[in-house]
Amino acid sequence: MRSVITGGAGFIGSHLAERLLKEGWDVVVVDNLCTGKKENLATLPVEFIEQDICDPLSIEGDVDFILHFASPASPEDYMRLGVETLATGSIGTRNVLELAREKRCPVLFASTSEVYGDPLVHPQREDYWGNVNPVGPRSVYDEAKRFSEALVMAYHRYYGVDTRIVRIFNTYGPRMRMNDGRVVPNFITQALRREPITVYGDGTQGRSFCYVSDLVEGIVRMMDVGEHYPVNLGNPEEISVLDFAYLVKGIVESESPIVFKPLPQDDPKRRRPDITRARKLLGWEPVVPLKEGLKETIEWFRREMGL
Repeated sequence: MRSVITGGAGFIGSHLAERLLKEGWDVVVVDNLCTGKKENLATLPVEFIEQDICDPLSIEGDVDFILHFASPASPEDYMRLGVETLATGSIGTRNVLELAREKRCPVLFASTSEVYGDPLVHPQREDYWGNVNPVGPRSVYDEAKRFSEALVMAYHRYYGVDTRIVRIFNTYGPRMRMNDGRVVPNFITQALRREPITVYGDGTQGRSFCYVSDLVEGIVRMMDVGEHYPVNLGNPEEISVLDFAYLVKGIVESESPIVFKPLPQDDPKRRRPDITRARKLLGWEPVVPLKEGLKETIEWFRREMGL
């Protein structure tokens, strides 16, 4: 069995590649390395193609499954690469779907909880259409993913492509980039360096954190299920950003003070998945406790920082 993972040099994509290799798959990774790192694949026997998926996509030989994970995913990245993010979610997604159509193989699209925007429904169910600002600074990512979902469903309806959509909520673990601007690497690196830990807003906004091995398990199970409508994958246990900062600070045993800065525009105040569909369809739910996953992640950051 041979799989193609777009964005496979990124944080989640590289963990997925590692899991599929262990299960006996041959893995082809397509990545232009705009946010991914070749080092994430250094120990993995993958076939690597350095390419922007917005360029015509051609893979020689049979392909049994495509997993579309290519896209800048952190605010730091997608606000820097806004036009490229929109192109990836439109031209790039269409190129991937055309490849699936050509190879007559299933394709799984990695969507995001950001399609719900700053939600007015809590927790977020898949049948909630979201509260998204289509012209705000975050729209380059939110709307790219929402358009991709529409395109994936269109290729399923009009061309009979066997599609899957997973909506990924906050995920953390080893191989996250230290400077990607998200709350987990920010808090961990600041605590390890004994720098002030930066909390945006008053810290009461809620987040739910899923360890990467749990997420990958859900993705792999989704590959085997013929479900075409979106399925949430994330941890339904919610924690405030401020409590999360104190948790990281405690595990690191850091004396870092906590400082507050203004909340960015359209930053969601609540984020928690309803995973009823994942439990029913996949028999899946997260098993790694937040504190244990954070210990593993912090140790990886400590080694990366040479501490």
